[in-house]
Order: sequence, then C-alpha cells, then structure tokens
Amino acid sequence: MTTLLADDPEALAAAARAMDDRALVVLPTDTLYALAADALDEDAVLEVFRVKGRAADQALPVCVGGFPEVGHVATASPLARRLAERWWPGPLTLVMRAKPWLPNAVTAGGDTVAVRAPGHPFARALATHFGPFTVTSANRSGQPPAADVRAAREQLGGAVRLYVDGGTLLGVPSTIVDCTGDTPRVLREGAVPAAEVAALGP
Repeated sequence: MTTLLADDPEALAAAARAMDDRALVVLPTDTLYALAADALDEDAVLEVFRVKGRAADQALPVCVGGFPEVGHVATASPLARRLAERWWPGPLTLVMRAKPWLPNAVTAGGDTVAVRAPGHPFARALATHFGPFTVTSANRSGQPPAADVRAAREQLGGAVRLYVDGGTLLGVPSTIVDCTGDTPRVLREGAVPAAEVAALGP
C-alpha cells in the first residue's frame, strides 16, 4: 500500500490508475475519509463490501464532480437540480432514480442511488477526472469513521492500494435528502440543516 499527500501532483493520477485496476483508494472528502472504488465496476464495488465488512443490503453513496455529471449514475429531477445548485459542491447527498447500468451492489438492488459532489478539492477533482466512485466511510463496519489516514490504515491495511492523506478531518456527515418526490424529504440531518432544506420548498 502507498500513501501520498492530497496536494502531491502524483496523487490524482495514482488514484485514477488504482481505480482503473479495480483497486481501492482511501481519500479525503469535506466530511471524513472515504473508501473509494469505481462505482460503475461491479467487481470493484463488491471489493468495497468485502473489505469494509458491509452488509449487502446497504446501498453505497456515489461521488460525482458536479451536477453535470449526475447523468452518469442517476436521473435528476428539477428538485434535485435546485438543491444541487444551492449546496453543491458540499455536504449534501441527494437520493435520485438510478440509471439502469449501475451495478446492483451500488443500489442494493433498488431503483435509487445516493449522489453527492464533495467540497474537498481532491475528491472533486478525482470525480471530474476519473468519473463516479463510491464514497462510504473509510472504516470497518461498526467501527468509528476515520478522521485521518492513520486510523483508516489501522482498520483497512493492505486491502487498500492507495491512501491519500489530506490531514485530520473533523467534518460533520452529509445531510441526505430524498429527491424522488415533489418535495425534499430529509433522511438524515447532517452538515446542512434540515430546516434549510425544507425552506427551499417543492
């Protein structure tokens, strides 16, 4: 396993190469460290489940570079567009109708996918450069989320090819909003207050 600093000019290309090889990457987001893999490659996604010890019935969130890239993984409603225009890039995850080509492991066999465009420059640059990838917390299931690379390495070890070190992250988890209906429905309140989401209206 290799560790590179997030501001190392080699880190972005190294992360993209690892994902091309169906390998796992730990990287910083604007909330906490994420365990990342190519969201469109089922074998890579299944490796996330294996390494993390995640139950197969738990869908995986997906990171995109911005709203124009949502179409790679989901069908965005006008409501989703308004929410994204207000809070993306940032700690807001939008649940939308999944595209049919997404691996079943990402959606846990459902018809929706949770998507966000993180505010951290490295994560956003990688999503723009490489494409959509999973963004589940970089820890073994049931263990505390990793706020730094050391904690992630202690839990995930050599199962991850590349660790990208962005320092200590103490961010609040993202707010998750269901955008499949006419009005926003907050599934989990996080960094974006639920009242602000509701105030945006249908």
